[in-house]
Amino acid sequence: MGMDVVDFEIKGSEMQFVEIELDPGEAAVGEAGSMMFMDAGITMDTVFGDGSGAGGGGLFGKLLSAGKRLVTGESLFTTVYTNQAAGKQRVAFAAPYPGKILPMNLAQLGGTLICQKDAFLCAARGVQLGIALQQKLSVGFFGGEGFIMQRLDGNGLAFVHAGGTLLKRELQPGQTLLVDTGCVVAYTPNVGFEIQYVGKIKTALFGGEGLFFAKLTGPGTVWLQSLPFSRLASRVFAAAPQRGGSREEGSVLGGVVGGGLLGGLLGGGDDE
Repeated sequence: MGMDVVDFEIKGSEMQFVEIELDPGEAAVGEAGSMMFMDAGITMDTVFGDGSGAGGGGLFGKLLSAGKRLVTGESLFTTVYTNQAAGKQRVAFAAPYPGKILPMNLAQLGGTLICQKDAFLCAARGVQLGIALQQKLSVGFFGGEGFIMQRLDGNGLAFVHAGGTLLKRELQPGQTLLVDTGCVVAYTPNVGFEIQYVGKIKTALFGGEGLFFAKLTGPGTVWLQSLPFSRLASRVFAAAPQRGGSREEGSVLGGVVGGGLLGGLLGGGDDE
């Protein structure tokens, strides 16, 4: 199946969304739950896999495409938005958390992009969604977020989401960059990807960082994010009240007075 050539516009600053304009008969593929709004002339169809028709026809090809997505932790299904009207129609997809939406023209990137498994947002119909398994076992055992990544193939437009602030780096041949595994958004396939142990156990235990880094070696292009969703989620979880009730926002004494030390002393304890 050929690639649909779509026009788009990215709007917003911290919480962005991408608005895609579809000509009659054109379609876009989006992750389940990412759609923000669409014109009335667009129809939705939930399909197995990515809707590209890759992997062969029939049920086996569809199951193969869907199975690849299941391995990356995504849903078995994607939603295809097709313009069935006589004129141009628009559909918009919103970022899941604060950050930037990156338009990736796969034709200009050599036809393939490797990205973090939760980074893909939407694409023009025809872009194939697969998996990129890292070849070294150490990556699999210790890499966490970096082990199983998504592979986008084709020559159309794909949109990926980066949390926080985006950094794009062009690596020269042999140039190496050490990155927190969760901060890797995407890279071109000629970039070497390895997992490197931090080295000193006290640094790993008390330094506040993970035990392993992603080692990226050029040549190629890498995109990094300052706020991985895993880091955002862990901070929210750590700050949330663990046993119900409210917490004094912005107060150093909030946890102590509200439900902590003084609350227990003043309340006389829970023993009846």
